Amino acid sequence: MILVTGGAGYVGSLLTKELLALGETVRVVDTMWFGDPFPRHERLEMITGDLRTPNPAWLNGVEAIIHLSGLSNDPTADFAPELNSEANVFATRQLAQLAADKATREGQPLRYLFASTCSVYYAPTTADEANVHIMTEEMPIAPTANYSKTKRLAEIELLRIADKHPLFVPVILRKGTVFGLSPRMRFDLVVNVFTLHAWRNRRLTVHGHGEAWRPLLHIRDAVDAYIHLLNAPQEKIRGEAFNIIHKNYRVLELAHWVAEVIEQQYGVEVTVKRDRSQNAGSRSYYVSGEKIARELGFSADRGTSEAVIAIWNALERGDFGEQPEKDPRFFNIRWLKETLMAEASA
Repeated sequence: MILVTGGAGYVGSLLTKELLALGETVRVVDTMWFGDPFPRHERLEMITGDLRTPNPAWLNGVEAIIHLSGLSNDPTADFAPELNSEANVFATRQLAQLAADKATREGQPLRYLFASTCSVYYAPTTADEANVHIMTEEMPIAPTANYSKTKRLAEIELLRIADKHPLFVPVILRKGTVFGLSPRMRFDLVVNVFTLHAWRNRRLTVHGHGEAWRPLLHIRDAVDAYIHLLNAPQEKIRGEAFNIIHKNYRVLELAHWVAEVIEQQYGVEVTVKRDRSQNAGSRSYYVSGEKIARELGFSADRGTSEAVIAIWNALERGDFGEQPEKDPRFFNIRWLKETLMAEASA
């Protein structure tokens, strides 16, 4: 059995479906803030739970853990810094300690795949620098933003626990910004929201200079990476971090590419505009994904074009309702605010 925390989320909902299709038995633990996206399945167990107070019974019969739960972007982390720390650091450590104790007690290795982020490489800089520093897993990092800082602290906690428990097998996946269709859709990710705005407004607005770099990753490649690491040789992955990306894009370049894909595929003209009156900040990082290709033979090959087309088609079908841009369920920060307000008033 595989335990997937956050298995009802953006990546988790697609990963869980794929694991079931491969014949795995899956236990999902999720707060279910966004609902349960799955039909009943004989090999799927759904548990509504909060990883800040983990139940040791969640690990019964579990052979591997994919830990996806937690706050997942800068706006939510900045809005709820205490929850961000509890969900991304404390909960990760609590579950890891239970996993390490289980592995030691049973004398069997237990893999713990941790969803980290390429944003741990971000440090304040000017995005217009001529020399791009290519970030690799071996580089020293000291992120300053709330979200990326907690992800880095969680990585350190996992490695500290691994030092004391030889059968605990943590693996860190530093994913680029994910894009593409999911059963639990998000429109607060750059490719997804560009496609939504192009569909709705026939116009894309890039705030600031648009020269910042972003590493991107198709959601299906993210899913494939987790499955690949479930089966990779233990001696090659224990305690290792792997960058998982398809390609690095400048934000302005990405906007023009999305517009071009839509025009070529549908004959719809989409204009791209830079709004320099709004400073989007200088969060910029250019990341290498060579390590996982070199050491494990994994390559994230899916590009943005197929995702843009799939999202556009889903919008045309009405899969997300008539006005998805107004539905808070597709935007993590908006839904988090509504959820916390509802809990506070209950």
